[in-house]
Amino acid sequence: MSLQSVVALALILDFLGTWHGLTAPLGETDDEVFDLENYDLTSEMEWGGLDITFMETAMDYDDFDKKIEVANLTPDIPSPANQRTAQHHKKEGTLPPSPTTVNSTGAGLFGPETGLGMPTCLLCVCIAGSVYCDDMGLDQIPLLPKDTTHFYGRFNKIRHVKNTDFINLNKLRSIDLTGNQISGMDEDVFHSLPQLQELLLANNNLQLIPELPISMKHIDLRHNRLVSRGMHSEGFKDMSHLEFLYLSNNHLDYIPTPLPLSLRVLHLQYNNIQSLHEDTFCNLHDLSFIRHNLEDIRLDGNPLNMNLFPQAYVCLPRLPVGSN
Repeated sequence: MSLQSVVALALILDFLGTWHGLTAPLGETDDEVFDLENYDLTSEMEWGGLDITFMETAMDYDDFDKKIEVANLTPDIPSPANQRTAQHHKKEGTLPPSPTTVNSTGAGLFGPETGLGMPTCLLCVCIAGSVYCDDMGLDQIPLLPKDTTHFYGRFNKIRHVKNTDFINLNKLRSIDLTGNQISGMDEDVFHSLPQLQELLLANNNLQLIPELPISMKHIDLRHNRLVSRGMHSEGFKDMSHLEFLYLSNNHLDYIPTPLPLSLRVLHLQYNNIQSLHEDTFCNLHDLSFIRHNLEDIRLDGNPLNMNLFPQAYVCLPRLPVGSN
């Protein structure tokens, strides 16, 4: 068989392999369809007259070249340096170094660091001078930023408040530690707070209260274990801005006097108060004296008969709530 015949045969077989309409039926092999053993490849009469020019039009060599070009695209191969680094970490059993990140413990960015090893303003929420640390499982006061004006540490597990917890916080105006387990506070814990106006310590275990700044406006000590001997003598006298004093649900034996004229609300229900003095609210030396601001007095829930002390209310705009 001549060389021309061999080339023609190769082209025909290649064409038949790519021609969809001439593929072998399902379940039959190419050998079964074409039965190559019976072909007589030596007969020049069969191949000599074969017109192979139709192959040039059937095959689109431009598309064929494009396919080959796409198939020859090679993937990116890591550089030798990167390969050595990956092999080193795989061998040592360690991870590659992580990217550089912002240092979150910086006091200027996230506030001072807490006893839990986390900056206060990541552990808590800091918004325009207010620090919210409610229900965080804290067992101590976190170190607060110097510009803190309002601190909320409600519903935690704090048992003791130290005199260093609020040091250098000259702008602090409000402290809310409602719903903790506080049973003790250092005596001078509030001495360094010249602007403190609001102290909320309801639902704790306090038996005594330390000396408070005269700047106070709102004091809430409900649901503690306060006893009268645990209150400072004349502790509220000089608080000329005090308006709200909540002392209900404690163990007080008497009303802590004298009370400032600025007082508007006094809640003492559910204590152990049994008697009143005529000068508890009024001035015995000035019968024209009227205590205009004090309009809400609660004495119900005490072993006290209000009818026995009529002179104690003559200066009040409204009678106290209590048992007759």
